[in-house]
Amino acid sequence: MSRLTPEELETLLGDPADDANPYGFAAAVGRDEREEFPAEFCAELARAGFHLNYLPKEWGGTFESFDRSLTLVRSAARRDVNIMPGTMFSIIAATCLQLHGTVEQQLRAAEILRGGGAVGFALTEAEHGSDLLANQVRLSPDGLLDGEKWMVGLGMRCEALYVIARTGERGPGAFSAVLLDLGDVPGDQLERIPAARTNGMRGIDLARLRFTGLKVPDGARVGKEGEGLEAAVKAQQAVRLMSMAGSLGIADTAVRLALDFAAEHKVGRTVLTASPWPRRELSVAAAALLAADVASLTAARGVHVVPEAFSVWALSAKHVVAEASDELIRRAGAVLATRSVLREGEHGAGLFQKLQRDSAVVRVIDASTLANLRSYAGQVPTLTEGAASPDPAAVATVFTLDADLPPYEPARLDMFARGVDPVLAGFPDAAAAVSGALAGDEGAAPVAALVAQLSEAVTGLGELTRAARLPGADPNALVDAAERYAWLHTAGCAVHLWWANRDRSLYGTEPGSAGWLGAVLGYLLARADGTDPRLKGAVLAPALDAVLALRESDRLFCALPVRLATTRQEES
Repeated sequence: MSRLTPEELETLLGDPADDANPYGFAAAVGRDEREEFPAEFCAELARAGFHLNYLPKEWGGTFESFDRSLTLVRSAARRDVNIMPGTMFSIIAATCLQLHGTVEQQLRAAEILRGGGAVGFALTEAEHGSDLLANQVRLSPDGLLDGEKWMVGLGMRCEALYVIARTGERGPGAFSAVLLDLGDVPGDQLERIPAARTNGMRGIDLARLRFTGLKVPDGARVGKEGEGLEAAVKAQQAVRLMSMAGSLGIADTAVRLALDFAAEHKVGRTVLTASPWPRRELSVAAAALLAADVASLTAARGVHVVPEAFSVWALSAKHVVAEASDELIRRAGAVLATRSVLREGEHGAGLFQKLQRDSAVVRVIDASTLANLRSYAGQVPTLTEGAASPDPAAVATVFTLDADLPPYEPARLDMFARGVDPVLAGFPDAAAAVSGALAGDEGAAPVAALVAQLSEAVTGLGELTRAARLPGADPNALVDAAERYAWLHTAGCAVHLWWANRDRSLYGTEPGSAGWLGAVLGYLLARADGTDPRLKGAVLAPALDAVLALRESDRLFCALPVRLATTRQEES
């Protein structure tokens, strides 16, 4: 089957604003009210080969690169983010098997997944949450599995299961992995119990799996004893990339709903998009959306080039996307006002509430905000204190959007970031080059000032992390430094992205236009400083102008806009 493109997917699924469309917004709200799994939607996607877009070609999939897959998934998720768990929950088990599974195990998983089935991933336990080293599900020396796993995606219907169980006593090496084919497992050895219902992403398949002396067959062990947790942590870096597509899909629809309303509604004789207060709120929302797009797009390309950095890059990008999406939904809700809480009526009534609730689940579904920050905080000093510069060719490949990416190599993912930070190491030199390019444009002076401010902030990261490790320092200082690093890292990505593509249109703007860059930097620097982005004022306005133009031309809100399916297209 050939690779499905976002444009083809849009044509297949039709206008989501059409209330009669089974793959549209009204249908999504209806399923949400009924807490119903999107079975028909997932089946249609499977017929189109959507589920193959994360499977390697050796497994019969169509995966080429994360940036392409991200856009495809985002296009579907803007209609209903529930299609992601419905079709892609198996990505983490598949990645683990790519990392350390036998040929036979990989072939079995590929067979299941090509056919539209699922391979569950069982790691977390209700009593321990993100404290993975405290997990208690145990695989005994004689091959018996006992205990209960929690919140297993597609756990009620998966055909196979990748389980991480305790085989030792202390440390990360105390956990091993097994792949179970569930077809022949006796019911008294495995009980599948629906997990507690969630407030968002209603109807998705989450389960508690209770093992009672389950006999693990010979040959079920995946990899070596003691490497199960390591493989899982590495695989979650790829999962976080794809979860960002869910946040972006929700964000696109939330901003679009607010713009649809604001472009039609007037206060006196002035439409809301031109009225000062709502325009400021919408400018923040638009800048947050573009910042989230920068974070996800550059991470999706970076994992192909410098996967060794992704124990930090993936997590910091996930933080920015989740937090920016949360903020833009709040800003959009402020403009929609009463209409944001109505369950019936026009302007996305019911849908906006679903987006709010779904976003809250997406942001914690693979790790809570604090767990995400804590998991990479200890690695930030390594990346901020080195004096070496990154490979210029690697940096150019990541950020030049028409540059061919090398194949994705999951074996190069690592538990800990190694080498220099490919984005922020040597950043002052990159900032100087960008400032020089902007110097001749008087209108770009505010953007040049923001680039200089960013360069100074990046230079100060090393001192900040050193202070956070001093005796007597605030116990939260290192986590706070990790959060500041995340915002500054994405800001650095934005500068590199603009520089590498200044001869082409991004976000529908003229080639070389620095307006969107200034808006993104203004937003990200405010978040890094812990200040209200609204105080950045006019510098954020070009982001709103860009998304308004993209809305008018029916395009996805992203750097390389995709044409969307609309009734207007069909009528013209």
